Amino acid sequence: MDITRQNNNLYRNLIAYRKAVVIYDLTYHFCERFISIGDRTKDQMIQAARSGKQNIVEGKAASLTSAETHLKLLGVARYSFQELLEDYIDYLRTRNLRIWETESKEVEAMRELGIKHRDSKFFLELAETRNDEVIANMAIVLLYQEDVLLRKHIEKQIKRFVDEGGFKESLTKARIDKKKKK
Repeated sequence: MDITRQNNNLYRNLIAYRKAVVIYDLTYHFCERFISIGDRTKDQMIQAARSGKQNIVEGKAASLTSAETHLKLLGVARYSFQELLEDYIDYLRTRNLRIWETESKEVEAMRELGIKHRDSKFFLELAETRNDEVIANMAIVLLYQEDVLLRKHIEKQIKRFVDEGGFKESLTKARIDKKKKK
């Protein structure tokens, strides 16, 4: 593993990061429109969305020197998004609003949109004409997709670590290779 090959700005190309941005922006929009200013849930939902997104960034930055820190931060991102998912479910349940069934036509359509579109602008324009029930369900579908993406990314990074080793091993190998060349 070439320890210099990673460009830490590449997190912007990760599908999981791009979806995290959509989730953050949609959550911010949802909270501004539908949750009262004094309600702690508003701050908690926005913070959970931000935490998920930012931990992907921090995890990628840490990946250059620490696979363990990288994996831990990706785990924190997953947990933050799971907390946000529960907030959306709670919002719908406590207001007696419908939670879309897993195999419903709405979920299928939203899954397709979540795969096809990776930019916030599309989802925010869609949200402008939708009510709280629809937007919360949109976010739920995106959060399930995000969980799958993060889980797969974590599994890939674990496999990479097992196959290639970590930062210390790369430094040791580089040092040994340099000594052999002398």
